[in-house]
Amino acid sequence: MNVVLAVFIVVVCTTLAIVAMLLVRRRAPEGSYFNDGDRAAGIFGVLATGFAVLLGFVVFLAFTSYDAARSGAETEAELVAQQVETAELLPASSVDPLIGGLVCYARSVAGVQWKRMEDRTLGEDLNPWAVALARTFQDVDPQTPSEQAAYSKYLDQRSDREAARNDRIHGAVGVIPTPLWVVLFFSAGLIFAYILFFADSAERAVVQAVMIGSVAIVITSTLLLLWFLDNPYHGGLGALKPVAMERTLDLLEGDTGLARGAFEIPCDSRGAARCSTA
Repeated sequence: MNVVLAVFIVVVCTTLAIVAMLLVRRRAPEGSYFNDGDRAAGIFGVLATGFAVLLGFVVFLAFTSYDAARSGAETEAELVAQQVETAELLPASSVDPLIGGLVCYARSVAGVQWKRMEDRTLGEDLNPWAVALARTFQDVDPQTPSEQAAYSKYLDQRSDREAARNDRIHGAVGVIPTPLWVVLFFSAGLIFAYILFFADSAERAVVQAVMIGSVAIVITSTLLLLWFLDNPYHGGLGALKPVAMERTLDLLEGDTGLARGAFEIPCDSRGAARCSTA
């Protein structure tokens, strides 16, 4: 999330809350609108505690999804590098297309695919290079024991890579359902409205402003944090970036065989196919 935008939202919400409190305070009776302040404070404690528990649970859920997406991206990148090493042990006729496809897969993840995750347009679409690699692998015919072992290992790595990819893209769609967002915002609005009934014309304005302003800052900041954790690919401070896959690409493209052009790479730097058959 953009830090400037986040600060602006917090400042606006806090200002509106303070203005509302000061306006209500003008006509408020001395001692607030409640005749029994202790009973009102007790009810407010129940509301605030319930909201805090719900918010804490949702933040934990969103952070778990955020961490799973980060871990999935790192694991996927590691597996791509391992698959390249395994592919080099397969029959010579399969090495070139498999390694070229794996490099394009990595470029697509760090380029086109990552951009689509940021735009939330990826959906359930597969990485096209994963499909191309599966078709290429069908033609592999291992003969020697080492080739057969590499064949089996490659299949295991492909399954693990797809599982890691699922973890990565899971965070792109968000884990917090709309009804839960509605409940959170409704609860936050209810707490603000309840605090307004504590307006006291006998109390200093600055004290009343600090009372509601501090609550507004904490609640607004926490909701923004929750939105950030539920949208880890939207750019800005702390957003997930394809660092791990870019590191893998640097490693692969710095390899002697790839660097000297021994393997055909059928895609551009962002993973888009150079021809319609890729």
